[in-house]
Amino acid sequence: MKSTPRQLPTRYLALPTLRVAYCEAGSGANLILLHGNSENKAIFKQYQAEYFTDYHTYALDSRGHGQSRSVDRAYSIAQYCQDVIDFCQARGIRKTHLVGYSDGGNIALLLAKNAPQLFERIVSISPNYLASGSEERFLQAITRRYERMKRWNRWGWPNRKKIMRYELMLNDIGISSEELKGIRTGMKILYAEREMIKEAHILEIAALIPHSELQKIKGCHHLNILEQPETVAAIRAYLKTAS
Repeated sequence: MKSTPRQLPTRYLALPTLRVAYCEAGSGANLILLHGNSENKAIFKQYQAEYFTDYHTYALDSRGHGQSRSVDRAYSIAQYCQDVIDFCQARGIRKTHLVGYSDGGNIALLLAKNAPQLFERIVSISPNYLASGSEERFLQAITRRYERMKRWNRWGWPNRKKIMRYELMLNDIGISSEELKGIRTGMKILYAEREMIKEAHILEIAALIPHSELQKIKGCHHLNILEQPETVAAIRAYLKTAS
C-alpha cells in the first residue's frame, strides 16, 4: 500500500512582482520542481518526502497557482521562466537540477535557453513548445471550455485567473525551433504512452535539442506519469549522470 507522505510546511519568498509559495525539503544537490497548468506544488509531495530526500528540493507554486500571489493581466511561460530565475537569485542558488512537468516542462525548455548557467541537468516531462503540438481532441476541448469561461466572465463570473491559465495552453511558449537547436544544457525528455501531446511533436523537440535523451514511460497517461516508478527511476538515473 502506498504510504501517505508527511505534509511539508509552505514557505513564502517576496520577488519583484510575485509572492512565491514553495515547499523545501531534503539535503544534497539542489533540485527545483515545477508543476503543470492549474496544479500546484502538492503534486510533488511524494517526491520531496520520499523519492528525492537525498536532494535539496524546492517545489514552487507558479504565478497564478496554488498559494503564490501576484497581480497580473496575463500569464506567460516567459514570465514563469523569469520567476524561477528570480527565485534562484533570491535564494542564492547558483547551480541546480530541474524537473518540470507539462507546463513546468515548457518552462524548463525556456530556462535551458535563457539561463543555461543555472542548470546542471533538466528533466522535461511531456512538453510542447507549440500549441499545435497538443493532440487535436485535447486542443478542441480546451478551446471550447475557454470560450465558455469567457462568456461566463462577461456575465460577471470571477474566473479571470482560470481564463489566463487556459490561454497558456492555447499559445506557443515563446521559443523557436532554431533556439531549441541552440540549447546546450543536459536534458532528458520523458513522455507517457498515452499523451495529450502529439508523439511526433515530442520526438521533434528531442531531435532539435542537441544530445538530449528521450524516454517513453509505458502503461500510463499524461495525468499520472509523475506517479510511475519508471518515471522516478528515470529521473534519478539521469540526475546521477551529472556526478
